[in-house]
Amino acid sequence: MPDFSFENKYDFDVAGIDEAGRGPWAGPVVAAAVVIPDRQLAADLAAGLDDSKKLTPLKREKLYERMLAEERAGRLQIGVGQASCREIDALNILQATFLAMRRAVEKLLSCPQAALIDGNRLPPAFPCACQTIVKGDSLSLSIAAASVVAKVFRDRLMKELARQYPGYGFEKNAGYGTAAHLEGLKKQGVTPEHRRSYKPVQKFL
Repeated sequence: MPDFSFENKYDFDVAGIDEAGRGPWAGPVVAAAVVIPDRQLAADLAAGLDDSKKLTPLKREKLYERMLAEERAGRLQIGVGQASCREIDALNILQATFLAMRRAVEKLLSCPQAALIDGNRLPPAFPCACQTIVKGDSLSLSIAAASVVAKVFRDRLMKELARQYPGYGFEKNAGYGTAAHLEGLKKQGVTPEHRRSYKPVQKFL
């Protein structure tokens, strides 16, 4: 289970950063930055937070709403950033992910002195010092929180896109390459929300 072991190496508050949506064929990539001031986290969040992929959709939703409530109460800082499918096509998915991470940090109330980032790649030209942590969403509570925020925020976004572009199953597959998504591409073609640089999408252009 994640804890504050990595955060405790710093004498100041740090942000945990994670992303959602690098693999899908459609929609933006979303990053979240979460600061837990003074490592003071509500007991239910400390017990419930984990790598978002290990949690059920219902559990993720409940944790997300709790974190928003904690943010409103001034006990958490949350920033969310996106990079669009056009930016993904122009930059490549890795650089677009770094862009979304920078935008997430810029949405925080104040820029942190350091950030813990899930993965093994340091983003260039970042506004603060960075430490990468492989499988950080299973090790750091700040990153686990960011993982849940990014995932739920993006899933909700894809449900909105499903209403705009029905027939691709975005409300269920979040833009990933499922059979329903493939069928939608065959029948209806490529939408403005598809990543045209991705090979599976290029076949339908």
